[in-house]
Amino acid sequence: MSETPDSAVRTYTEQHRAAFLDDLAEWLRIPSVSAQPEHDGDVRRSAEWLTAKLKETGFPVTEIWETPGAPAVFAEWPSADPGAPTVLVYGHHDVQPAAREDGWDTDPFEPVVRDGRMYGRGAADDKGQVFFHTLGVRAHLAATGRTTPAVNLKLLIEGEEESGSPHFRALAEQHADRLAADAVIVSDTGMWDEETPTVCTGMRGLAECEIELYGPAQDIHSGSFGGAVPNPATEIARLVAALHDEDGRVAIPGFYEGVTDLTETERALFAELPFDEATWLRTAKSRAASGETGYSTLERVWARPTAEVNGIGGGYQGAGSKTIIPSSALVKISFRLVDGQDPDRVQQTVRAWVESRVPAGLRHRIAFQPATRPCLTPLDHPALQAVARAMGRAFGKKILFTREGGSGPAADLRDVLGAPVLFLGISVPSDGWHAPNEKVELDLLLKGVETTAYLWGELATALG
Repeated sequence: MSETPDSAVRTYTEQHRAAFLDDLAEWLRIPSVSAQPEHDGDVRRSAEWLTAKLKETGFPVTEIWETPGAPAVFAEWPSADPGAPTVLVYGHHDVQPAAREDGWDTDPFEPVVRDGRMYGRGAADDKGQVFFHTLGVRAHLAATGRTTPAVNLKLLIEGEEESGSPHFRALAEQHADRLAADAVIVSDTGMWDEETPTVCTGMRGLAECEIELYGPAQDIHSGSFGGAVPNPATEIARLVAALHDEDGRVAIPGFYEGVTDLTETERALFAELPFDEATWLRTAKSRAASGETGYSTLERVWARPTAEVNGIGGGYQGAGSKTIIPSSALVKISFRLVDGQDPDRVQQTVRAWVESRVPAGLRHRIAFQPATRPCLTPLDHPALQAVARAMGRAFGKKILFTREGGSGPAADLRDVLGAPVLFLGISVPSDGWHAPNEKVELDLLLKGVETTAYLWGELATALG
């Protein structure tokens, strides 16, 4: 297999830069807001636009896949090389709601370019990062003289990610044979900052629950009955107080079962990142860092499981006083999970813990939302190293490694397809995902193009 000449890739990318950005701007003008029913037609129009553009790019197979909600886009470009590995790229074409009155300087669906940046909803999350694959594969072919990619290349571009991916797992299971791959590339992530190119190696999972305690059949007088019957609000407070031990660890028995611990190599790589805690705290709008003893802030956010109280309530909340024992109280808790934790097992341990702490005289209800599984690709995995090499060629710098503290549908692809998940993104924190004036740095966007131009050859060698 011939090498991809880096200079040829850069020349091709620069020659086609203007047309590429014009096409991206055209796509951004489609307000594909999956969360708002009035934009259902726009989400479909976005899928149709992308399908046509992928066909124009050269993909011989382009299809719209229906779901009970918004449509997804599938494309496939087989390699002519016998035994070539198969790579699936994941992204999404739906976007967050946006309106000028939210604080945008310009119309969020009329993209503008200023100071080397393109502003518009979806510029970074995620249309820009999906779209760089179109020019990237063309640069790959032009620079190598190939007529097909060095890998069997597939794309699955979801239409409901910004609405929680309610139908994605079922879609992946329904089309598992068509989606079969040796590796999955997720282009819905980012880098540390403009000067520090990084590859994300994993995302945490998520389990959310609501716990409600019920006491008297109605609010009752605290003078007549206080101290003689159990108080749901008091017991909710005790439950919350018992959630962590004095070292900041989750105190639910069995919660840490299966957790994959950080290696010393990973901890050393995290420590190489130019992390400034004071700056991070300003971003967090917080006065102090806190968490599990023995771990750095980045380690806590990326690689440790957590339990966070998202909301708590019960009893009288109005002005003044109302001396009652409330009839009920509730708390909402989210658990971020790391590699090795099974969401079903976590739910079982949480249920058992709650049941063991509810005193006589109170009833309880606990309800979980659908869980998201964690995913992690080991640092020494050949596919991950291929991504890092391709990115290093594009940026001309050492590539560092991060994880993502949030959660997404990537683990569904890993579970359904049995393939490692790799993250390739060029977005930076200042891009303002979900915020007014979302933008993408154009130089970094073109680095994404270059990275994918090198990536298919790198993966063909690594996985072949």
